[in-house]
Amino acid sequence: MTVPGCAAPASVEIRCAVESDVAAVCAFGAVVLPAHYTPLIGADAAQELVTDWWSAPATLRAVDAQALWVALDADGEIVGVGELGHIGDDPVIYKLYIGAHRRGEGIGALLIDRMIATLAPRTPRVLIEHVAANDRAAAFFERHGFVVDHVDVIDPHAPERDVVWRARELAA
Repeated sequence: MTVPGCAAPASVEIRCAVESDVAAVCAFGAVVLPAHYTPLIGADAAQELVTDWWSAPATLRAVDAQALWVALDADGEIVGVGELGHIGDDPVIYKLYIGAHRRGEGIGALLIDRMIATLAPRTPRVLIEHVAANDRAAAFFERHGFVVDHVDVIDPHAPERDVVWRARELAA
């Protein structure tokens, strides 16, 4: 799905992550997630995301499963990360993060397109999730064809931490 006004960024390579990328992916997450999530869900919850999902063992599992994608600039530095997994038969984009200095260049859309291109023909849909407080992600996903499927309540006293699940139809 092409969004008007979003050209593919020049000098960005998208590829599956390999074992030698693990440390750089972890370092990317340790910088990007706290800066992004602290204002949305608080510093402790943001650090919890880094600890749970951006550790070397978790990252290596994703690499071994050929589920982790990296966007690299012309110098080989990671500027974006995406992870494609599954819940049952549904493919799910679990991670989609772009370095703050590179947002708005089309890298996120390129990562989504590359991950979707690896799915089996006639895959009916792909899911993606974000925390409810992440209005920027909600708007981005809507622009790229993802509509709200359901919401998981994480803490009834902290609705900003709810997980919003979105779906994008792929095949009729």
